[in-house]
Amino acid sequence: MYWAGAIDWAVRDFHGYLTNRGTTYNAFLIMADKITLIDTVNSPFCDEMMARIGSIIDPAKIDYLISNHAEPDHAGALSEAIRLIRPEKVFANQMGVMALNRNYGIDGISMVTDGQTLSLGNRTLTFVETPMCHWPESMVCYLHDLNILFSQDGFGMHLASYERFADMLDKHLLDEEASKYYANILLPLGSAVKMTLSIIQELDLPIDIIAPDHGPAWRENPMSIVQKYASWAEQERSDRAIVVYDTMWGSTDRMARAVGEGLAAGSARVRLMPLGGAHRSEIAAELLDAGALLVGAPTLNSEMYPSVADVLTYIKGLRPQGLVGAAFGSFGWSGEGA
Repeated sequence: MYWAGAIDWAVRDFHGYLTNRGTTYNAFLIMADKITLIDTVNSPFCDEMMARIGSIIDPAKIDYLISNHAEPDHAGALSEAIRLIRPEKVFANQMGVMALNRNYGIDGISMVTDGQTLSLGNRTLTFVETPMCHWPESMVCYLHDLNILFSQDGFGMHLASYERFADMLDKHLLDEEASKYYANILLPLGSAVKMTLSIIQELDLPIDIIAPDHGPAWRENPMSIVQKYASWAEQERSDRAIVVYDTMWGSTDRMARAVGEGLAAGSARVRLMPLGGAHRSEIAAELLDAGALLVGAPTLNSEMYPSVADVLTYIKGLRPQGLVGAAFGSFGWSGEGA
């Protein structure tokens, strides 16, 4: 098996998520009797993917293409790949067939079902549907004998790197980016994540490598990232308090500092995050295991400050559970900010 994806060193915004370390779009080439490409890349990177494939084989020798996920960062190059490769078949599940046709005008796709196997001659793939983890058509597939789980967006991270395996990278970096990814992408889908984890457990198949569509693959204790997902899905809370705020003339900043001092005096572990230097996605990552969120806002035109509204809208969509919450703010003309 070969990695045939692309590295996006420049991307810094991923639908509102700050990707300050870039990302990868992972595609995987299985050199079986039926040569198979699993997922593609974001459309601007199609040439890079095709060049990587071309360094291994003539792309026209690829028999099958598989789409585990129809989001543009993985299926954006699929139409062009089909045109260049002319595969014997393209596979997706029922929702995937619909999404690929609706979003990209691709037709003639062969539909696979949950639990179905596909013979590659000397290898076998099994497809497993994982709806809403994190799109309706999401699925994973498992390569028998080599014991590889191709997990699409699950267990990934946004991290541009030439290192293809997690054990080649710093552990603290991996922890930071994996938790940030979960907090910003999968947090509101906890029930779907739990269902996916139970499906993986019920498969009772040996997993030697987990190969996601973003970031490095997990080959050294690959189930460790699965265990972290199980913990994050439970949204277990701690004694950490996150104080998020913006300020107009400095008075809300003074309040935030006083709030932080009071929390620390009460033995909470506190982090102040002024919005002049903190991004919404970084705040979401901090909330993954925090126990309290305190929000400070000046009053502007009888409303909360716009930067605070932006963050709260984003956090509301992620639907964190079990947080203690509080609001504070300088009075302004009439005090509606808080």
